[in-house]
Amino acid sequence: MTEINIQFTLFSAFYSPLISTMSGGFLQEEGLEPKWSVSAPGASAIDALKDGSAHVVQSALSQGFNALARGETMETTHFAQINEMDGFFLTAREPDSDFNWKKLEGAEVVLFGGGQPLMMFKYACYKAGIDFDKIKAINVGGAAAMDKAFRDGQGQYVQQQGPFPQQLEAEGKGHIVAQVGKQIGTCGFSSLAARKDWLEADMAVAFMRAYRKTRAYINDAPAIEIAKAEKPYFPDIEEAALAQCIRTYQKLGCWSRHVDITQSAYEATMDIFAYNGLLEERYPYGRICSLPPA
Repeated sequence: MTEINIQFTLFSAFYSPLISTMSGGFLQEEGLEPKWSVSAPGASAIDALKDGSAHVVQSALSQGFNALARGETMETTHFAQINEMDGFFLTAREPDSDFNWKKLEGAEVVLFGGGQPLMMFKYACYKAGIDFDKIKAINVGGAAAMDKAFRDGQGQYVQQQGPFPQQLEAEGKGHIVAQVGKQIGTCGFSSLAARKDWLEADMAVAFMRAYRKTRAYINDAPAIEIAKAEKPYFPDIEEAALAQCIRTYQKLGCWSRHVDITQSAYEATMDIFAYNGLLEERYPYGRICSLPPA
């Protein structure tokens, strides 16, 4: 077996297409033994590609926008998509079958304080026709801190990726009222990145064989089967809650079967960052993205 090093920027069930390459045994079938990690707070998984400690990482197209804006030469490239839609949920303290986004105006909402999660959320507010500035945002840090804050009584709503909201529901401490992705639509939300020279290696070809099989599996297998295999990666989440999360993502359509980052998804992401005033120019697809190994 050859060791392949994988690093996540964020770790949640939303990234199951990459997690399941490991939990489903697809990498192992290709002779690859995965070793995985999560980048430290404030650090970028792209740095692990640059220093050679990772072969492939979970990232986002916005990383490329930011690098080019700083005048950097792209040593790395985004070569396959993980999610073609935002995967965050809005969870309320009480059930609300009549929820609409207008209810967020004037409400206290525990939100990510920056980065792509906030940019996407602001764009969703725009699409929903509400004024983001009327929301009383509560910023407490990362995903774990946000979950704790909501559990401790802060906020009327909280913005989270699965399976945090499903676990809140399982414990009767929250109720999912909206999915941000449905408000935004298709976009290049998260992607796989690697060094350009690595994509020409035999390991990259083997990885892509495993990844293509995984994307079929993640759409076709029962959610409970996927959850059972992934459960060791989520020790604090009930298996039923994890299965419900995966089932919801399957229905959302964020895990499309094709692996390439489409031009339309790429353009949609640039639209979102341009709306937020974070894109000084539109970059050609080839400066940030590559086709995956055949």
